[in-house]
Amino acid sequence: MRAFKPAFLTLILAGACFGCSVYKDYERPGDVLPEALYGAAADSVALSDTAGLAAVQWRDFFTDPLLQALIEKGLEGNADLLQASSRVVEAQAGLDAARGAFLPSLKVNPYWQMESADRYGGTVQAYSLTPAASWEVDIRGSLLNSKRLAEATLQQAQLYERSVRTALVASIANAYYTLQMLDAQMEISRTTSDNWKKNVVIMKAMKDAGMANEASVSQTEANSCAIEASLFDLENKILLAENSLALILGVTPRHFKRDSLGRDAPGMDFEIGVPSLLLSRRPDVMSAEQELRKAYYNTNIARANLYPSLTLSGDFGWEKALTSPAGWIAGLAANLAAPVFEGGKRRAGLKAAQARQEAALVNFRQKVLAAGNEVNGALAQCRAARSKTDIRIRQIESIEKAVESTQQLMRHSQSTYLEVLTAQQSLLSARLQQVSDQYEAVQGIIALYRALGGGAE
Repeated sequence: MRAFKPAFLTLILAGACFGCSVYKDYERPGDVLPEALYGAAADSVALSDTAGLAAVQWRDFFTDPLLQALIEKGLEGNADLLQASSRVVEAQAGLDAARGAFLPSLKVNPYWQMESADRYGGTVQAYSLTPAASWEVDIRGSLLNSKRLAEATLQQAQLYERSVRTALVASIANAYYTLQMLDAQMEISRTTSDNWKKNVVIMKAMKDAGMANEASVSQTEANSCAIEASLFDLENKILLAENSLALILGVTPRHFKRDSLGRDAPGMDFEIGVPSLLLSRRPDVMSAEQELRKAYYNTNIARANLYPSLTLSGDFGWEKALTSPAGWIAGLAANLAAPVFEGGKRRAGLKAAQARQEAALVNFRQKVLAAGNEVNGALAQCRAARSKTDIRIRQIESIEKAVESTQQLMRHSQSTYLEVLTAQQSLLSARLQQVSDQYEAVQGIIALYRALGGGAE
């Protein structure tokens, strides 16, 4: 009994020293969410007390059936998403191993020996079969913190998979609407090219009638050739965009069916939700918090390593020695291991863990700020696109009137070919820019949807 008292006192002292801190679960710091996270851009939209836009599932957000089919295809075959799923399986195995550490370990040690010796009168044998068990009593919380660390690792892997899924949905949607935008520009450019070819015929007829000169004909032909050449650039852009989409989907390059730009596009009326809910919707923000949580438990493990560990072990079996009769054997032992002198190695490990925890906290705060910045930028993009819509329509209407007027004036020799060419070129640029504005608006709403953490379901 006297030999047991020092070990018993050591256990009591160890529990008194670190029992309160080592067993404490992680709690989110209260100062990670700054005021006005979304910035002034949030003043132009509705702030609700719900998850807002992020709560809308991607099938309800992207209603184009052709786009939905592409997203489904990408969720099945995208390489990045498949790798992320494998990380979840790996993390789950790590958690299972951490949970198994609480249970006793059991092993069997079979033993057999044969020896030939004259002094024993011939050959003798020795054999035994002794199952042995050991169990680490988690008096310092290291196993508990290891399990919590494994749980945080699993949640982080699941969040990474969700982040990849969110990015994948947004990437497929952006690629799809990019193709729609290029198709619209191709249609406008082809129509304009056909009109310019007609202009060339008209200018030649006017030259033959003495109503135009060679310079006007040459300039018209040059503009017609420039627009016709731009068609090949657009065809190449469409091909490259389709190849990029094929790579995202994990399929070979091909043509993808798509609808016209503006039809079944995401709407511009939305609620963004309060900033505090961003912490529970954004996968990257939540992953940064899980990294902080892991660092917290690693610090607890490093602190626990400063104190003793207790392991109980025992064996029971049947043994036959060389010259002794066979019989049953049993044993029970308690091993208390306490660090005495390791040159400050464990305390240095604790300081390193605390430093990593502080760095994880800084990274968590920075991720929150970055998320708010992305929301701010996406809101500004949506607001700018919405503001330009009516202005662009009025601009095109004015230029169309200018084109018609200059053409009529030229037929009556009251305007020069240069005014006609300038008006038609302005009309082409305005129509192409209108398509770009529509595409920018769609991009903005997709960016906002992703910035708020939507698209994971």
